[in-house]
Amino acid sequence: MSNPPQRVLVTGGAGYIGSILVPMLLARGHKVTVLDNFLYGQATLLDCCHDPNLRIVRGDARDEGLLKRLVPEADVLIPLACLVGAPLCEKRPVEAKTLNLDAVEAVVALSRPGQRIVYPNTNSGYGIGEENLECTEESPLRPISLYGRLKVDAEKAVLGSGRGVALRLATVFGISPRMRLDLLVNDFTYRAVTDRFVILFEAHFKRNYIHVRDVSQAFIHAMTHFEAMQGQAYNVGLSEANLSKMELCLAIREQVPDFTIMEAAIGKDPDQRNYIVSNAKIEATGYRPRVGLKAGIAELIKGYQVVRRNQFSNV
Repeated sequence: MSNPPQRVLVTGGAGYIGSILVPMLLARGHKVTVLDNFLYGQATLLDCCHDPNLRIVRGDARDEGLLKRLVPEADVLIPLACLVGAPLCEKRPVEAKTLNLDAVEAVVALSRPGQRIVYPNTNSGYGIGEENLECTEESPLRPISLYGRLKVDAEKAVLGSGRGVALRLATVFGISPRMRLDLLVNDFTYRAVTDRFVILFEAHFKRNYIHVRDVSQAFIHAMTHFEAMQGQAYNVGLSEANLSKMELCLAIREQVPDFTIMEAAIGKDPDQRNYIVSNAKIEATGYRPRVGLKAGIAELIKGYQVVRRNQFSNV
């Protein structure tokens, strides 16, 4: 199944996910407008500038004047612009609310019947799950951070419009032109390659993982299957990768044998999320991730021969 070319607006399209997703959209013939303020000084999307179907608008996703001009032109709206993660949102709470919630609500308010919104939520909205019980899309949303609360509220706005699909993303990993080292798999693999050791707090805490390319494929899948998926939320993760932090580190050590893993007897992880997730709902629509955790770790190890300084973060 494939869509005819569509006009797609991607806010935050030069970020970690966007710089993978946008080239995929262009390769499928879509006309893509990226709205991004290039907050981190990244030079992503330069390799796409030759494509006449790409337009880049340097600006803020909260700029109402820009949104009033750009939103009506699009068939599909993908609001990626976001301050991502609990630490960054706690550090900059006002900016987090205006970007992660208010700007998404503005896109929803400016959208019209017939337009389609594919929204990236996070499965951190599940907060602290129940032991050995998978979180499904019917599980209660109990976010334990400002980041999680804002994303959950934005999802409500998108689904409440009747024009949206929400993708509740597992913890993303993998190489991207706008690289991030603060994501858990990326961080632990970087430590394995460069420091050769890690100290874990609450090593039994579990969560689910998904490669950034599979996240991008999930957006395209939602566009292609929009009628069937409309108005609903879907968990997006690797079903075989509901892993504790210790299990993740052991998987990394299979490829970095001299990686020393230590557990701290006292102390708490500032990120208290702990849950396992079912991805059966989106799998029932025909979506399957293509990049396993083992392949993703191998990719990261290779990438860290290029990235030798901790310059890629968002905090």
